Parts: sequence; structure tokens; C-alpha cells
Amino acid sequence: MSSDLLVDLHDELGGDDSPSAALDQLKLVPDKQWPPDDPVSVSKSDIKSLSQGFHLAWDDPFYDIARHQIVEVAGDDNFGRKVIVFSACRMPPSHQLDHHKLLMYLKQTLDNYVESDYTLIYFHHGMTSENKLSLSWLRDAYREFERKYKKNIKAFYIVHPTMFIRTVLIFFKPLISFKFGRKLHYVNYLSELEEIVKCDQLVIPSRVRAYDDKIRLNLKPSVVSGHMYPPHSPPLPSQQFGVPLFGLCPHEVSLCPCLSGLQTEGIFRRSANVSLVKNIQHKYNSGEEVNFFQLEDVHLAAVILKTFLRELPEPLLTFKLYNDVVNFQNVDSVSQAITIRNMLLSLPEENYSSLRYLFQFLAQVSAESEVNKMTNMNLAVVFGPNLLWGQDAAMTLSSIGPINNFTRILLDLHEQVFTQ
Repeated sequence: MSSDLLVDLHDELGGDDSPSAALDQLKLVPDKQWPPDDPVSVSKSDIKSLSQGFHLAWDDPFYDIARHQIVEVAGDDNFGRKVIVFSACRMPPSHQLDHHKLLMYLKQTLDNYVESDYTLIYFHHGMTSENKLSLSWLRDAYREFERKYKKNIKAFYIVHPTMFIRTVLIFFKPLISFKFGRKLHYVNYLSELEEIVKCDQLVIPSRVRAYDDKIRLNLKPSVVSGHMYPPHSPPLPSQQFGVPLFGLCPHEVSLCPCLSGLQTEGIFRRSANVSLVKNIQHKYNSGEEVNFFQLEDVHLAAVILKTFLRELPEPLLTFKLYNDVVNFQNVDSVSQAITIRNMLLSLPEENYSSLRYLFQFLAQVSAESEVNKMTNMNLAVVFGPNLLWGQDAAMTLSSIGPINNFTRILLDLHEQVFTQ
């Protein structure tokens, strides 16, 4: 860390002799600007999310951290990468939170996903002088996350950055590697996140949404309307992405590129070039032929498959089955196969056929797990959030666990479930 920068900041602020004290004087968010959430200010989606309970049992050593829902997992972004969300506004005052345990909990959460490419989104609004993290904690956190955590993080988005967070990053610049530094991005408005992830499936605290509405009021109306609500073009006659299954026109889509790469380690865990993904989507939507063999990129074909599932207006497992899937953990093992079979009978024919075809394919992927490392559990973690999400609730750790578990069991029992 540059002591000169600290001294310069200290001089400008006119603080005491301690550089850290000078940093403490940086403007965060006025302590009383945003009152604690109450039944009036909390959104319906927040209330539903909180009422779903937490993903850890009350006697778990990290329960006291998890109950604040500071860290959440929100499925995949638009490029097939897992999304980890950190919300500063959900942090209680520092004296009520064990910051070391918070760091360990964050590591434990990431441990489930660092073998895959992932994206980190940090909502900075709501960090005040009462709940802010110390510079020493930030330094320890960066050092604690060794190479396995940094290697597969593809992007780190800081939403609603303030002068405080920008200054902190300047101070930490000597510690941050060049490669990691290139992954840092500032996001000024929530609308900008739509290019990265579907915000309706993202865990965004109501206080963050309210703050975003407030700062957008200062923009010109034309900018606000154009930035927040860009006009949607009508679907093309040959549209393949983002349209209901029953509305899809006949189109030959082959999984052969993935089949030819079944022994590729980490298949479905890696992301692909963003521009290539968009280009392939455009070709499919325009009715053009796509030849993955010419592209020679197994991971690109894998990302396109996940993207197709994620962009369906209604998930492949349908909103109707959401509660049944989330509560499936209560079904005894003896009854699981017949219970799943009966559940899937309620699916539209096109959903059922697509699901059966997909799981027959994933079974072939799993059969090569000694080489590609994609066991049924690993495939469930990858595909679960792309097969099901709530209609009026963001994906949270309390729901993503049961969804992944259901997906794993369906893979285990697919031969019994999909009987002729």
C-alpha cells in the first residue's frame, strides 16, 4: 500500500496523525439516510426471501453469519458463469458481526463454485461508518483467497461505487495483481447489470433498489428511459433464444460438439468468449447454420446449451413445479423415483421431451466423470439453477441447494424416471 497516497489523503482531509483515521473520514453513506428495513419498506420479494429461511441449520457454526444473507448465490450470469452476490447493506454494525467468521463463511461458499468460472457482484450501497470493513480485513481477505479462488473469477462488479471504495482500490493497487485488476468493473446503475445477469433472478436488497431509483431521478428523462428500459425488438421468425418451447420453429440443434468433448475436463464449468456467445445466439435467432466443429470450442457449445435453458421465459421444469422441487428433500429415498415421475407428468409434452433428452445426454457426460470430473453432483450444481427458478423470487442459497439436490437425484434415477 502506498504510504504517500495515505499521507496525501490525510492532508486533504485535515485529519489527525493516523493515515487510517484519515481514511475513516472518507464519506460513506450518511448513517441515518437509510433506516433499517421494516414491514413498510421491505419489498414483497424480500419478505418472501426472508420467510423461506436460511440454508444452514440453527446449530451450524456459520448460522449466525448466514442468517444475515450478506452472501448469496444467484444462479448463472448471461455467459454461463456462477454469480456470487455480496450485499453491504445487510451487514449489521461491526460490533455485532464476527468479521473473521464472515471471511471464513465467504470462503466456504466460494469453495462450492471456484472450480467453475464465476462472477462476483458487490452491492456497495449501505456500507456506513458503523458496519464498514476495516482495511486490515480487506487486506487479509485478498491474501486469504489464494490462486484457486482468483483463477476462475472472471469478473468482479462493484455496484454503486462511492469515492470511498474507489479510494480504497487505489490504496490496494500495489497489492492487486494486473490480471485481477483487469477483472474489476464499476457499475453505476442496476440497469447496467442487465448486460451481465438477469436482474429478476438476482438477489438485490430493496434498499439497493430504492437507492438506484433515487440516483436515477437526477438523470435526464431520456437517459433514464433509454438506459433502464431499452426497447425490445420483436422475436425473429426463426428465434431460438428467449422464446417459449412451444413457440420454437423446427431447427436442427445438435449436441455432437459436446459429445465429441465428453472427456474434456471441466466441461460445462468453463465460460466462453462473450462476443462469440452473442454471435452464435444471433446466428441461431437469424436461422443461420452453426457449425461448432469449425469453431473447435467444446466450452462454447456447452455455454450455448446453458444459455438456451436460462433464457427460456419459463424454466424447463416450469414454475408450477417450483414448490414441489424445493420441498423434495422431504421425500424418502424409496419413493423418490415414483414421486419424480409423477411430478414430471404434469410438464407440457415439449418440456418433458426436452428434459428427457437433456438428462440422457448428461448421463453420458457423467459416465466420463473420471476424466472430465463432472459427476452427477457437479453437473447438478451447474444445471440446477438453469432448470428451475422462482416466478416471483430471486434465487437464494436457501432454494438453490434443494434445486441442485433434486437435479442430482434426477440424474441418479433418470433411467427409472424416464421409462417408456
